[in-house]
Amino acid sequence: MRVVLFTGKGGVGKTTLAAATAALLARSGRKTLVVSTDPAHSLGDALEAALGSEPVEIPVEGGGGLFAAHVDTRALLDRSWGRLQGHLRTLLAGAGVDELVADELTVLPGVEELLALGEVRRVAETGPWEVVVVDCGPTAETLRLLGLPEALSGYLERLFPAHRRAVRGLLAGLSGAGRDAQPAWDRTVDALDALAEQLGGLRAMLADHTRTSIRVVLTPERVVAAETRRTLTALALHGLRVDGLVANRVLPTAPPSLRGPAGRWLRERHAEQQTVLSELAALPSPLRTADHAAAEPTGVPALLEIARSLYGDADPVAAAGAPAEPLLQVRRTAGTGTSIESEFELVLHLPGAADGPLDLARVGDELAVTAGGTRRIVALPSVLCRCTVTGARLRGDDLCVAFAPDPALWLR
Repeated sequence: MRVVLFTGKGGVGKTTLAAATAALLARSGRKTLVVSTDPAHSLGDALEAALGSEPVEIPVEGGGGLFAAHVDTRALLDRSWGRLQGHLRTLLAGAGVDELVADELTVLPGVEELLALGEVRRVAETGPWEVVVVDCGPTAETLRLLGLPEALSGYLERLFPAHRRAVRGLLAGLSGAGRDAQPAWDRTVDALDALAEQLGGLRAMLADHTRTSIRVVLTPERVVAAETRRTLTALALHGLRVDGLVANRVLPTAPPSLRGPAGRWLRERHAEQQTVLSELAALPSPLRTADHAAAEPTGVPALLEIARSLYGDADPVAAAGAPAEPLLQVRRTAGTGTSIESEFELVLHLPGAADGPLDLARVGDELAVTAGGTRRIVALPSVLCRCTVTGARLRGDDLCVAFAPDPALWLR
């Protein structure tokens, strides 16, 4: 089962291309689900169908089955987060936190996006689908959405470590509530463990490059292309693979017979688009183009026409390009064994990092890396935890951080 996520700057046509890709997959005989996590919920407009939170079948002549749905984050918030929020209030109140303060502390920013992604995983793993196509929100929301599982997992572990949750009586004992409160604490711990398991499953799904990939949709304009480069860097920082870029609304060449202001505008616009496309072709992700349609492509027949022009005879979900490079590698650059003269280099592969601001900070046994407008906390391998940072440089798309042993820690 494959999961393909479509994202891009608002208004570039990602919903149309996600729907078109799903329609072509279903037309080829594969049971396909297309689901929207975009709050705008324009997927139903593209398919010309009324959609709800449960998948409904969209007729595709000769197809293997096209189903579509949109994620109702408000209903998910009321149903799923409400229970866990109540358990967390119990935990905080038992620890002596004021009730009003506990209410504020259990409001978790981004929880709606997290629940939406969790719902995608649920329908992907419980349904009969061969391919799940996800119409994500605009780029900024998508980056926050895809980074949430790892960020919240780290937050949860710091706040309620697994080894403490395993000793259930300890939590009740810390509150001073005694044995009478044990059932409430057990429910709280069960809810926290369930959240930790869900976050682990989401991280595993997103990090599995053989199963999950991301397509970034853009229009061939300089401003949009600049955001796309930052998006590639930010997604790479999260260890997520972009297996393709899709340039939408590409204009045709003006015929020689077309003269006057219209002909001049079309030639200038076409030349400008081609310049941007040539720059995008140099990026590490394969580039496809979709022609600008004369009429708005809505309904399955129009979507199939768009998809055929985009993919031709190629498989829409076939892995394109070389396998994704690992996010993090450690290389020894000097010394052997446990020599105090050893030197190491931590290499983070970040496509497009040279095109924008980059910030790096050592925080204990972690490295805080900010690139493409996104920050990620990278846990250092154990050997580097006993070293100090001696320098950093960019080498192409690689951020190289140099380390040398800290004499006070090296031989401990």
